[in-house]
Formats: sequence, structure tokens, C-alpha cells
Amino acid sequence: MALPRSRAPDKISRGMTVSSVHAAQNPKAAAAIDPNRVMAVCTGVTFMAFLDFSVVNIAFPEISADFANTSINTMTWTVSGYAVTFAALLATGGRVADSIGRRTVFLWSVGLFILASLGCGLAPSIGWLIAARFVQGAASGGMVPSALGLILSTTPRERIGHAISVWTTASGFSAVIGPAVGGVLLEAFDWRWVFLINLPIGLLLLLGGVAVLPRQQRGSGAPLPDPLGSVLLTAGIAGVVSALTEADSWGWHDPRTLALGLVGLALTLVAVVRSRSHRSPAIDLALWGSRTFAIANVGLGLLSATMFAWMLGAPLFAASIWHWSVLTTAGALCVGGVASMAGALTAGRLVKPTARVKVAVLGSLLFAGSNAIWASSLFGAKPNFVGAWLPASILGGGGLGLALTCLSTLAAGVVPPLKFAGGLGMMLSARQVGGAVGVAGFATILASGAAPGSMSNFHHAFDAVLVVNVCCAVLVATLAKVIRPATGADPAPAREA
Repeated sequence: MALPRSRAPDKISRGMTVSSVHAAQNPKAAAAIDPNRVMAVCTGVTFMAFLDFSVVNIAFPEISADFANTSINTMTWTVSGYAVTFAALLATGGRVADSIGRRTVFLWSVGLFILASLGCGLAPSIGWLIAARFVQGAASGGMVPSALGLILSTTPRERIGHAISVWTTASGFSAVIGPAVGGVLLEAFDWRWVFLINLPIGLLLLLGGVAVLPRQQRGSGAPLPDPLGSVLLTAGIAGVVSALTEADSWGWHDPRTLALGLVGLALTLVAVVRSRSHRSPAIDLALWGSRTFAIANVGLGLLSATMFAWMLGAPLFAASIWHWSVLTTAGALCVGGVASMAGALTAGRLVKPTARVKVAVLGSLLFAGSNAIWASSLFGAKPNFVGAWLPASILGGGGLGLALTCLSTLAAGVVPPLKFAGGLGMMLSARQVGGAVGVAGFATILASGAAPGSMSNFHHAFDAVLVVNVCCAVLVATLAKVIRPATGADPAPAREA
């Protein structure tokens, strides 16, 4: 049975972009919109937001040294605080952007991100730094879905796949280049410049946004999403992500972990229940009534879980088993990153939804094959870059680029233009929650099977992680085969089984 549809009116047919409607109403203003410039500004902001995930990790030791009297559990919130508010506000931020205007939310969020970055760079205490990181994450939760919504609403429908592939490439490239950027800044200055570098970049993007983003996009005119439901949803996702993030240091049976996780799930469930009857729901359940949207998001969550586990495991294996230096490991990791970008750009060239389904299946199986290689005897005690690392990284990175881009494009294809930011915010939330599950699962499996000081036990535990990854990737391939999009334009959610 299909879930109830949102009562907010759809004023635009699914065959049109938002910009095409405004073009009919105001031809001169529409002619001034350059999709390539919009793409440049919005992908730049996305790159900056995702860069702050990875760039801070390499600065963590120096930050810890500066605040030497702070416990490690408190220090980890400089990393996880950003992740928690980012994941929690993606869905709500997208809904608000659709209601009041993506340009408005985008510009205000970028401005808040710049101020939060300044607060991080000038932080006089660890409490100040953690608070500023929470604000940074909240700002990213507004600017990323509004950025992707702006890209898709100004891109011709036949080029949406390409647009998503470029956006995916930008977010993936940030993970590849993050450690290198952090290393250069730490070498030349200190950890504060990891945050202060956002000021000139952010100001440039903010000015670019003022200049190139379509001014006539003032929102759908629909009422703002249910305030109470939005608060419940945000708090619920924050609780779940916090529990998953801290489970490794607190322990799965710790009362804090259990309380955060259970309360988070309960609040999320209440938000879903409220959304079934509210005239302007916090969660657009009509989208989840689409089989394509639902399956694609489950697949994105599972792939993100395995991807994060793989991204954590690869450098740990290189350092612990093969005893590679940080520089050597960083260089080797670039192989998977470049392959992922190549896969994303290749998938972006696909036009037919049925072809995207097939390539999503193929990409998932390639990633499963990569993890199988990692779990094989090719990855033994002796370094084997050419015979093991290189092929596994090409298969894994390329497979992820293909699968993530195709699943994202399939999900976006069933979102009505007026709901782009909100629908894609939910999609991004699924990916972030999946990533948190992957990190927590990786840490749990590794901790349960790796005895301190025993490289043999560590190797076996890491193999267990890889076996779980293979199973998840095969499951995604199986789920993707169930998607039955129309051979032409993607079907509307309400008409799907």
C-alpha cells in the first residue's frame, strides 16, 4: 500500500524543471541563468562541506596537544559533533529550502558556515571549538541539500544524471584531497588554519552565489514543514548518529549509548507518525511510497556503510600490517578516489533509467569483488601494491562511483521539482546515517576480534569486516534489480507500486 501523499500542492509538472516554469513567466531573468555557473558555485560549497569531514581528522593530534587536559572522549566531539548536526539537519534543511527558497537557505547557510569556521579557528577553549563545530555541521545541513536542489532545478532534465555525477565527484574528491590539504596547512601553519582556510574560499563562493544563483526561485509557496515534527526528526537522527558514533568509545552496552540510540529511534518514529496526518509534514512520506526512491535510498545507506568501513580499514591495514608510511598510504588511497571519480563521471553519461539500474547492479558487484580481493590471500603480511592493492582499489572505487551515482540519479528522478531540496536532503541523510553505521560496525567487529598486539587476530577481524561488506554489496545489487523505472522519464512516486 502506498504511503499517504503530502497535501502540499504540486504546481509544476514532472516533465519540467523549476527553472523552465520561471522561464515561461520571466524570459529575461531565466535567460541570465547559467547552469554551469550555478553548478560551479554549488559543487564548490559541497566540496567545502565534505572537506571538513576529512581534513579535521589529520589535525586531530595537534588539536589534542593544544588542549592537553581534555579527555579523548571529549576531544572526539570535534569530529563527531560536525557529523551529527550535518546528518540530523539534511532532511529538515532541504524541506525548509523548498518552502522559503533554495537561494535564500543556501546563502544564509554559507554565511553561517563562514562564521562558524572563524569561531573554530579562533577557539580559546575546547568547549568553544566543539560548539563551533556543531554550528558548522548545522550550516552544512542547510547548504548541501539546497545546493543540490539548485543544481537540479537549473539543469535540463536530460542532463540530470551528468549533474549528479559532477556533484558526486566533487564530494568524493574532497575525501581524497582532504588529508593532503590538512597536511600542507599543518606543515606551513597550525591546526587553526584547517578552519580559517574556509574564510576566503567561503566568501568567494558566497559572492559567487549572490551573483549567479537564480533570484526568481522564491520557494514553492507551501507552508513550512511541521515545526514540532521537524524538531523531533532532527533530534531523532542526531540521537541515532550520536549513539553510533560514540559506541566505539563508550561501549555498546553503556547506558549513554543505549539511551541515545533508543530515544533517537523513538523520536524519529514519532516524527513519522505525525507526518502521516499533518498537512505540511516534516517527512514527505509520499516520496517513500515510491519503490524507486525507497530502494535507492536503502541501497545508498548500505553502500555508504560499507564505503566508510572500507575507507577506515584500508589505511589501518596499510599502517598495521604492511607498515607503510602516512605519505605512502595517502598516495595509495588516491587510486580508489580517482577510480571513484571516473566511475561517477561515466555513470553520469547514462540517459535511460533502465541502464542506470543495470549499472547500479554492476557497480555494487564490482565493489563486492573488491572486498573479496581484500579478504583473500593476496593481502598477506607482505606489501603487494601491484597484485592486490591496485586492482582492488580500481574495482572498489570504480564500482562505488558507478553505483552511488546511478542510485542517486534514480532517486532524484522520482522527486518532483518543487521538492528537490527536501527529497534529496532525505537521500543525503540516508547516506550519512549509513556512514555512521559503517564506522560503528567496523569498530565493533575489529574490537571484538583483534586482541591488543596481535597482528594475526587483527587480520582475521579485518577479514570479517570485509566479508560483511561483500554481503552488503551483494544485497544492494539484489535490491537494485527490483527497481522497475519507466523506459523514458522516471515515473512519478504516486504511480509506482
